Amino acid sequence: MSRLLCFLILLMVSVSHAAEKLFLASPLTEPKQFTNGIEGPQCDQRGNIYVVNFEKQQTIGKVTPHGQAEIFVTLPGKSTGNGIVFDRMNRMYVADYVGHNVIRVDVATKTVEIFAHEAGMNQPNDLAIAPDETLYASDPAWGENTGQLWKIDTTGRVTRIAKDMGTTNGIEVSPDGRTLYVNESVQRNVWSFPIRTDGTLGEKKLIKQFPDYGFDGMRCDVDGNLYITRHGKGTVVVMTPEGHELHEVDVLGSMPSNLCFGGPDGRTVYVTEVEHTRLVQFRTDQPGLAWKRWQASQWNRLESDAQLSRFNCRWEALSRELLVDLCGLIS
Repeated sequence: MSRLLCFLILLMVSVSHAAEKLFLASPLTEPKQFTNGIEGPQCDQRGNIYVVNFEKQQTIGKVTPHGQAEIFVTLPGKSTGNGIVFDRMNRMYVADYVGHNVIRVDVATKTVEIFAHEAGMNQPNDLAIAPDETLYASDPAWGENTGQLWKIDTTGRVTRIAKDMGTTNGIEVSPDGRTLYVNESVQRNVWSFPIRTDGTLGEKKLIKQFPDYGFDGMRCDVDGNLYITRHGKGTVVVMTPEGHELHEVDVLGSMPSNLCFGGPDGRTVYVTEVEHTRLVQFRTDQPGLAWKRWQASQWNRLESDAQLSRFNCRWEALSRELLVDLCGLIS
């Protein structure tokens, strides 16, 4: 590719970004479609947003990128969802804070099953997924202002990896899979833990302590910047992994609970907002980490399909050659 062509592409991207309004929120859904337990959210490969407690508790709602919402599934028993993540197979994992479970939902069949259960959990609150598809769960004890962290491996085995913390809430894994981030809502701390090769956590490091308002959900963009909802302040703060604030976005309601990235280019941030029980959205300058992983998994599947197609073509050609040779021998 010539330098001129590269320059023109970069110029077009820059102009495109400059033309749209970044970090400016607008409503996506109508008010009061969800309960005040509105949480989640997470996008699938098609850009649909899944949010818990649509119309009533214990449901998971499915919202199109245009804001049309419907009940996707209802969780069994008394199970009630909170945080959501997807793996590369398009399976949904839901933190069930009532049943002390992590629930897995097959999006294609809507089959719901208990993937992991741990009676020692206070209430699994939010989930993060690592590049190797290990799950991490925050687990606050709100009445005691304490919390802990859990690791759930790909077989559903649950291991406590941190205890005696503050009210652990938002949780995320860095793009390289080597760092776990967690915030504490009441104490207003944001921590980082190195993830060792054996899956245990190293010593935690305080990234930043805020002087006011609480936290809830937290997600990374592709550069590793953290997007954190400021519950009570009505904003999403964007900061570097070192704690330097880059932006703060007014999300049109005082109690944002959680957020995710989606849209066709991964640069739309969807925020669950409790005051008006609705989804809001804003555009940002970098795609989200989860969106990037979707793209990578889709590319891998396409490459696998292409390899299979090439193999089938070669096999058909070889079969024809063998058949011709066999006919020649018979004749």
